[in-house]
Amino acid sequence: MADKVKPESSSPAAWPAPTASSRFVSEVVAGGAVGERNPDDNGTGVVGLIVLIGMFVALALANIWWFVFAIGLLLSIVLHEVGHYSTARWSGMKVTQFFVGFGPRVWSVHRRSTEFGVRALPLGAFVRIVGMNMMDDVDEADEQETYRSKSYPKRMLVITAGSLMHFLLALVLLSAVFATRGEAVVLPGAEVMSVGDDMPAAGVVAPGDVILSIDDRVVVDGALGDVVRSFEPGSTVNIELERNGARSTVAATLGSNALVGGDGSSAFLGVSTVMSVSLEQRAWWAAPWHSVASMGDQMWMSVKGVVTVLNPANVVAHLTGDNADPMTRPTTLVGITAVSDDVGQSGGFAGVIELLAYLNVFVGVFNLFPLLPLDGGHAAIATYERVREGRTRSRYHADVARLVPLTMAVVAMLAFMFMSGLYLDVVNPIR
Repeated sequence: MADKVKPESSSPAAWPAPTASSRFVSEVVAGGAVGERNPDDNGTGVVGLIVLIGMFVALALANIWWFVFAIGLLLSIVLHEVGHYSTARWSGMKVTQFFVGFGPRVWSVHRRSTEFGVRALPLGAFVRIVGMNMMDDVDEADEQETYRSKSYPKRMLVITAGSLMHFLLALVLLSAVFATRGEAVVLPGAEVMSVGDDMPAAGVVAPGDVILSIDDRVVVDGALGDVVRSFEPGSTVNIELERNGARSTVAATLGSNALVGGDGSSAFLGVSTVMSVSLEQRAWWAAPWHSVASMGDQMWMSVKGVVTVLNPANVVAHLTGDNADPMTRPTTLVGITAVSDDVGQSGGFAGVIELLAYLNVFVGVFNLFPLLPLDGGHAAIATYERVREGRTRSRYHADVARLVPLTMAVVAMLAFMFMSGLYLDVVNPIR
């Protein structure tokens, strides 16, 4: 990156106007809409607000679990921005906008130099902090209240506060679930949900059985298919299972995946299974510690999941129907909301809250990826600037204009993932 040098002790000066003429580019890099409403123009937008409220009422009437999930998701989004807003104000930065939604304004009001409001598209939220980078044109009088003028610790606190709020919310939600309903602990083996007719498992295992191992090859985390495919089709194996609390061993001859239209190259048992889990209630004082451990596992899974899903080959394979693995497909809030109905029916309110908690962990991790326009991209720039400063008192300001092509590429990639995920969620919902 090219740099601009500006001594800490120098008086504030007007910054150059944005080098990118596109308003869209300016808004992406600045972190929010750059057009602001006059403080004296507090249009109420009552009709639009009523329409949005009516949408949530209709959602509640259509499906109560969708409604619970949507409200929880909305609160999560708002709290993310509250994190940015509160830390920015505490750090002496000027915040000009706090909006829920994107697109045209529906309603807004000014309070303490900030315009709070709602926009038409409920796809997220944003807080507009002035002077996020060199491309942000700011009045000379406001320079000392800009994000770029503050110390590295303050900038890092503000830009990571959104993800920190997600992690804190996940900790609170999981602690509540673990202390009331209990924590789902994965047990050895895979629980059989159904057995296919005329399949190798028919008459050998039954729904409710827990398959622990096959020929001493242990089933880990419910991954029965991996164990079965480690044998050759036609092999006679001993299946160790647990039925009604008692363990026993039964014999079965494995078939091949040709039974379900495959090429016959891999072994097949013919059962549908899920992970075997048990709910273990935690004491209120121990629940947060168990929640932290669970969040740590989820963070690592989120990182692996993002890397996997962002692989264009996986997306294309799902779009062409060559890949049916739900762990490698992109999805949107449409798909996750649909899943919340199944979670609500099976796990009740606690199940939906747990789903929201893990979604908050994922969003918090994803937001920290070092790519603009994500928060992690701004954090990476702040860290780069701090490294370039070294032990001197001179401030370095990265020339963010040079990152615009990369930023637009990231935006295009995210848009492609969103549209692909939305298409898959509509035509081929996750089951």
